[in-house]
Amino acid sequence: MLELYQFELSQYSEKVRLILDYKGLEYRKIEVTPGIGQVELFRLTGQRQVPVLKDGNKYIADSTKIAKYLDSKYPERPLIPIDSKQRGLCLLIEEWADESIGNKSRKALFSAISQDQNFRRSLLPTTTPDVLKTLVQGVPNDVLQVLGFGVGYSPDVISSALTDLKQDLEALTLLLADSPYLVGDEPTLADLAVAGLSILLKFPDGPYLDLPVTLRGKGVPGLADNPVYEPFFAWRDRLYAQFRRPLTSFTTTGTGNAPTSIQIE
Repeated sequence: MLELYQFELSQYSEKVRLILDYKGLEYRKIEVTPGIGQVELFRLTGQRQVPVLKDGNKYIADSTKIAKYLDSKYPERPLIPIDSKQRGLCLLIEEWADESIGNKSRKALFSAISQDQNFRRSLLPTTTPDVLKTLVQGVPNDVLQVLGFGVGYSPDVISSALTDLKQDLEALTLLLADSPYLVGDEPTLADLAVAGLSILLKFPDGPYLDLPVTLRGKGVPGLADNPVYEPFFAWRDRLYAQFRRPLTSFTTTGTGNAPTSIQIE
């Protein structure tokens, strides 16, 4: 069986999970939690980022490389169109989504959790002890802002990311106004990439992520609750309802041999 080394709230991991579901492939999730354990994955793959897909004795890192590998190895329900113009557009949108929505959505989510104590507490894994949840909830907002500076998330950077994301969501909403998908009449890698990468902006309504039920359909204020972008998120959730299997269909595994501290791609 295919194995996916992943982080549950990594939008790049979600992109791969959505692709695997779309192709109808069975796989086992191996959750990689922050802490110690980078060495094992580095030994296996030569790098420390997730997602990493294991197929037999082969390890494939990077969500785009995984998508192309799956399309080559498991060609049923192809991700990339044959038509040259549609193929080019599909690959262009996928790369853009990785660099734009993928990167900027992390900054937008950081802004949201910095301002909302209950939100950041709710984002902790369900197995987190209550005492630790309370501790995280009590971290002052100004402390989080200092931490943000440490990883390059200054207020100006976050503001710029939010402005760009508003334009991105507006553009996607316009593209989907009279078309069921971003490229042609069938789903492609472009659609699955955009949909999967958007989870940090607004969590899906269904049971697809290991999050409290109260967070389903919630997201970054000004984006998730903006009626202008509602058609886009409605499209995304329809795509999920059609192709994404519920969380209960999978087994999440964390073994003693699995790495436990991996940088998110």
